[in-house]
Amino acid sequence: MAGQIPRQFIDDLLARTDIVELIDKRVPLKKAGARNYTACCPFHNEKSPSFTVSPDKQFYHCFGCGAHGNAITFMMEFEQLEFVEAIEELAKDLHLEVPREKGSHSNRPAPQADDYHLMQQAADFYQRQLQQDVRAPEVQQYLQKRGLSAQTIQDFQLGYAPESWDALLKALGGYSGKVLRDQLYELKLISRNDNGREFDFFRDRLMFPIRDKRGRVIAFGGRVLGDGQPKYLNSPETRLFHKGRELYGLYEVRQQPGHLNRILVVEGYMDVVALAEHDIKFAVACLGTATTSDHMHTLFRYAPQVICCYDGDRAGRDAAWRALQSALPQLKDGVELNFVFLPDGEDPDSLVQKEGKAAFLQRLEQAQPLSQYLFEHLLAEFDANTDAGKSALANKGTDLIKLIPGSFYKEQLTEKLDNLLGRKTQRLKVNTSRAVNRPISSALKITPMRRAIALLIQYPALAKVMPYAPELADANIPGIGLLLAVQRHLLEKPELTTAQLLEYWRDLPEHAILLKLATWEHQIEPEQLSQDFLDTFHSIEDLYLQQRLEALERKDKLKQLTQTEQHEYVLLLKALKSKKPRPVS
Repeated sequence: MAGQIPRQFIDDLLARTDIVELIDKRVPLKKAGARNYTACCPFHNEKSPSFTVSPDKQFYHCFGCGAHGNAITFMMEFEQLEFVEAIEELAKDLHLEVPREKGSHSNRPAPQADDYHLMQQAADFYQRQLQQDVRAPEVQQYLQKRGLSAQTIQDFQLGYAPESWDALLKALGGYSGKVLRDQLYELKLISRNDNGREFDFFRDRLMFPIRDKRGRVIAFGGRVLGDGQPKYLNSPETRLFHKGRELYGLYEVRQQPGHLNRILVVEGYMDVVALAEHDIKFAVACLGTATTSDHMHTLFRYAPQVICCYDGDRAGRDAAWRALQSALPQLKDGVELNFVFLPDGEDPDSLVQKEGKAAFLQRLEQAQPLSQYLFEHLLAEFDANTDAGKSALANKGTDLIKLIPGSFYKEQLTEKLDNLLGRKTQRLKVNTSRAVNRPISSALKITPMRRAIALLIQYPALAKVMPYAPELADANIPGIGLLLAVQRHLLEKPELTTAQLLEYWRDLPEHAILLKLATWEHQIEPEQLSQDFLDTFHSIEDLYLQQRLEALERKDKLKQLTQTEQHEYVLLLKALKSKKPRPVS
């Protein structure tokens, strides 16, 4: 990004966003009691609602799977957005422009304000040419021959780039000024030769707009209509388009109603579009590159099952093996990777045309699991009947398994490798639920310090009740620095809600524990909150005083107390002897 988003803007954004309204648009909420709202959790399957939204805290929490957070976190989890994208979406709903601080932490040039507008203008131009160009009837006939309906053409915004050298350049007003021509060149909508002549990048091609997760056109793919070369031409990388991270058709897949259970990865644009024509609307394609680890990370964020579909020839199997290796670091428990290999000479487009939807889906049901394909490939590479082959198989297999983060896959594949090598091992079986991707959070032990922090986070007004005691920073008490930091934030900005406060710790190590404490159920009556919190704080204060007394006692035994410390020592002895035990659990 072109600079960090100012902290004050994030505070204001969360203050203006009503989390109840935000979530209710996506997950219908029902009133539960006097304050909160509830629903069945959108992040795991359940029959009885355990998902709660608090308008006071501007925070949500699921007691079933442990999901929790503020409006930004909800957008990131539910809409599968990155942090900045989530802020941009929330800002768009409020008709706000996201400001940027000066400076940049990225070497990539930032998108200009109208980059996306220009790309959409280009897409609109290509769509119009599909109806208006002199070759339009010929292109439409080609699409009909490929079996594509008007609805599918519209859904994917297909278009046509005319044969003319500069039709797009003229249509976008490129001849009116150098600044615009430079922008068109940087977006790779036009090219320049060594003589400085400028001309359209795509000419005489069927055009496939490539959209990002938010539906914005960021690049194009162009297919020749005849025998020209290259058959497919993709936009080069630009400040908008990074082919190793984007997937063609992902935006369209996400527009389908209902929960997305699986995604099919195919090799070409026409495969995605042809499958959608046959009502198989969960296919995506990589963009002129092998399936990367970033691709796999994105895929598993949107669906628990990914099926890679390749030609059955050597090139297809090599592509599958590269995809498998890219997927290994992303194989957390609860996801599944399978492989389908098509008959020689067939691709998803041709095959679905021949055999129809039902037969094609049946092929997906018979897909090879990752474990089967992994060892099939390794056994074809190494001879397990020889000592040298076994050694190589063991080393290669172990190295690949080490890349996997999920214990389920590690256990399963290690056991299978041991069986192939004839090794006898006893391993602890891992009971993994694959229905829910999010592990249920373990019970949190509530110490007096955690109790104080939890109450302060959940009820920010308590910051004024808590005595200001910066000297406690010297105490040898775990968590004291965090407690004081939370109080300091709230004294500086007393209007902060729980949701806004937690945002200050995003990406910091303390964020995870703060989220858990924000959802801790304290069972304290409202009228008792202030006193309970004060009692808890004073118990922490007493611990500090006891530590200080012990330190002075040690110095006293060594005859090293100053006159001031001697006076402090006497006062502490009297104070602690007169104190009654604090009623804090």
